[in-house]
Amino acid sequence: MTARATTLNHLFLTGTLALATAFVATSAFADDDRKAAIDREQAREAAAIEQGRYTGNLTRREYRQLLSEQARIADLEKKAKEDGYVSRREFREIREAQTEANRHIATEASDGQVSLWRRWLYRSRY
Repeated sequence: MTARATTLNHLFLTGTLALATAFVATSAFADDDRKAAIDREQAREAAAIEQGRYTGNLTRREYRQLLSEQARIADLEKKAKEDGYVSRREFREIREAQTEANRHIATEASDGQVSLWRRWLYRSRY
């Protein structure tokens, strides 16, 4: 093997290694973004449920149903994060469940049913 061939071989291997490293780093960042997006949405949904309960727009039954739905989504999230990586399929499945939960929260909060105890149990925080 000539010196030129050895140099080209070395450059090829170095370039391949650099591309592989970039790919792994990119997929790791994408995974972190997916995890962060899931966590942000879970926090937003939890706040919306608590706000609905606080204002009396959710009855006790609706509140419990929404919380159990959030628990099911949390189980999906836990299973997806067990291996340390959230795949696109897992992310899509969780997002679909979160989207459905958002619809349920909005529907239940605006259906006109109110908590009978809202005047006494959930007074102004200020």
